[in-house]
Amino acid sequence: MYQGFYNLTSGMLTQNRNLNVISNNMVNIQTAGYKRDKMVSSTFQEEMLYRTGRTNKNIREELGVTSKIKTAQQTYVNYEQGSFDPTGGIYDFALSGNGFFCIDTAEGVRYTRNGSFMVDSEGYLMLNNVGRVQGQGGQPIQIDNEDFQVDGNGTIRVVDRDGSTREFGTLRIVDFEDYEQLHKEDYGVFSTDQASRELTNGETSVLWKTLERSNVDMVEELTSMMSAQRALQSAAQVLKMYDQVMSKSATDVGRL
Repeated sequence: MYQGFYNLTSGMLTQNRNLNVISNNMVNIQTAGYKRDKMVSSTFQEEMLYRTGRTNKNIREELGVTSKIKTAQQTYVNYEQGSFDPTGGIYDFALSGNGFFCIDTAEGVRYTRNGSFMVDSEGYLMLNNVGRVQGQGGQPIQIDNEDFQVDGNGTIRVVDRDGSTREFGTLRIVDFEDYEQLHKEDYGVFSTDQASRELTNGETSVLWKTLERSNVDMVEELTSMMSAQRALQSAAQVLKMYDQVMSKSATDVGRL
């Protein structure tokens, strides 16, 4: 009977963590470039069950394997590309293909698929609440004229009144060999200790005045949420029954 407490309590804790992951996905469904999280659960420890002989206790027969505790194994990030949303905003960018934009922060370079940029008070291209956007060579991109154009390589240029062409810079886009080494942080950015690889022309296209939608499927998240809630409620109800049975055994049965 005591094994039921382990099974039910661990199941409730695991489903609660799963609900937190699902809720975070649903909150960020409108966040550009957001990548969906998925929690995978596993058993904490497996034990072999034996049946001993009635007369000779040294004779044992294997019955099977059981586990008393369910736990969250890992939260995976789904890096599948989201759909594109033409916005018309001159500071909106999306990546068609692999790769990440590079953002300068106080903690170092961070990487993101969120191309919903803006300019700060000094005219530097930036991601709100995160930092300035890096151009090729790791330098920030300063824009002093909003009448600019952007090509598929991410080069931002403007034609001045005298007919001359100026380049503000080219967006720095990098990729990584192992996405599992990326650590997800707030505002849809990632950090990693592994070396990045600069993407050359043609590997990834930059879409201007466009944002990449999150790859969160609201219907799928709602279905997962209802399933997790029902599992949590069922475990709580059965756990309450276990508690009542144990209370009875400690009071009524103890008086016999």
